[in-house]
Amino acid sequence: MGQTIAVVSGKGGTGKTSFTANVGMALAQLGRSVLCIDCDAGLRNLDIVMAMTDRAVMDFTDVTSGFCSLQDAVVAHPLQKGLYLLTAPAELPPQGVDPAAFRRLLYAARAQYDYCLLDAPAGLGSGFRMTVQGADRSVVVTTTDASSLRDAQRTVMELNHLPKNRVHLVVNRCQPRLLRSLHQTIDDAIDTAGLPLLGVVPEDETMPLYAGRGVPLLLSGNNCAARAYRNIARRLTGQRVPLMRLR
Repeated sequence: MGQTIAVVSGKGGTGKTSFTANVGMALAQLGRSVLCIDCDAGLRNLDIVMAMTDRAVMDFTDVTSGFCSLQDAVVAHPLQKGLYLLTAPAELPPQGVDPAAFRRLLYAARAQYDYCLLDAPAGLGSGFRMTVQGADRSVVVTTTDASSLRDAQRTVMELNHLPKNRVHLVVNRCQPRLLRSLHQTIDDAIDTAGLPLLGVVPEDETMPLYAGRGVPLLLSGNNCAARAYRNIARRLTGQRVPLMRLR
């Protein structure tokens, strides 16, 4: 039986969707079967970051409504074996999504995949609550700015149904010019959120270029961000990997 991991953030712009796509690919490169689910109805873009634009016909509401099976709605990645996508609808149906039906979807995903990464909507609204309700673990993605750290703290409070050892912190988009104060900033993030640190990902200005070309970052080289994502994936599988030294 696999596990579901909700990837969340208290605000937009933290790089949560890029994290989901790249860690999902890194897990697939380790030989795991991975399903990435875009849970952000109306603002979906996980398919773009995964270089799978317009490949999906069905979305998760087609599964929760009983229109089709999970297997029929999922789309395989064209370049990476073991990586799959279930996209979000362009807009939610008027009646919304039945929470029990979404939990059944996640139960089916656990039976078919080693990891299911849920890209939650930013913020703490109904989409966030739907995403985290059935997750086994959660990753809170934040940046080093004060507002993002405050939002991360508030997000952690909404995850109190999960044991503390199943909620992790990722500090994303760290910029080299801030390295002098980086360690103190990361310490502040850990203290503020009260969470174990899963990883630090440096800012990568080339990431939008890869997305625009339809080429995933982890298939494009081995820069610092790619190595950071691979290290995080290894930690999620239980490996002991030291934090990467940023230069």
